[in-house]
Amino acid sequence: MMRIISVGIVGAGLMGLGMACSAARAGFRVSVRDNDPAREALALEAGLAVVPTPATLVRQADVIAIVVVDAAQIDAVLEGPDGLLAALSPGRLVLVCSTIAPEDSARVCAHIEATGAAAIDAPISGGPARAHAGTLSIMLAGDPGALQAAQPLLQVLATRHFVIGTRQGDASRAKLVNNLMAGIHLMAAAEAVALAERLGLDPAQMVELIGASSGQSWMADDRLPRALAGDLAPRAQSQVLAKDLRLANDAARRAGVALPLGAVAQQLFGELCEGGWRQHDDAAALAYYRQRFGR
Repeated sequence: MMRIISVGIVGAGLMGLGMACSAARAGFRVSVRDNDPAREALALEAGLAVVPTPATLVRQADVIAIVVVDAAQIDAVLEGPDGLLAALSPGRLVLVCSTIAPEDSARVCAHIEATGAAAIDAPISGGPARAHAGTLSIMLAGDPGALQAAQPLLQVLATRHFVIGTRQGDASRAKLVNNLMAGIHLMAAAEAVALAERLGLDPAQMVELIGASSGQSWMADDRLPRALAGDLAPRAQSQVLAKDLRLANDAARRAGVALPLGAVAQQLFGELCEGGWRQHDDAAALAYYRQRFGR
């Protein structure tokens, strides 16, 4: 089994920076690369090393986790003379942690493996607070040997590991199914609480009631309290869940089915983003419904 001493994180966003801090706390040497100087400044404040290119990151890390927004950003990280592919070699391991289309995940993993490095389809779930705490859920698909080699790092990043299978792309499929549910649950909860307000009910009491009753969901429990407090500082940006819902609907179409609820959730999140909440926390679903209901 490979010995993991150093870890590289590509993408110091809300999730990636939390994962980097968790790895550093566990004793790994951690390097970070991001194309946003503000995010790199936060990494430096956290005591992490910042490197100038993805290729430099590879040279300093045994395992690299890619935690960027979409497939286009992954391609930018991989390609070019300063990209990951130019520096990867046998003995390196790459976790593809972004939520992307399953076909893109399989393609990215294949490009990585063509260098002799190992790759795992490894999308994550749980939000920034759990990323910082090292308590994420992670879905995994890839070669069993690579999964075994990654265990020392996976154990400090996530408390729940779901090995979906050996076919790269299947972990991404599982992630899209989960996020389809998350988007539907969040919109349903926001719609219900906005209706409660229109009916003259106390929304805070309704959130408490729903959390203790049959309407409960993790998304409602997590998002609604801060939505009622007007706290829309981005932990999970609306545009990210909108992207995930689009990917879930695309995956369904490729499988030959349509998603009646999924299509509506995608449409509503699209309207939410167009309404000015694109970069806000997706708890803005309540603000969207309040505006829609004329409040």
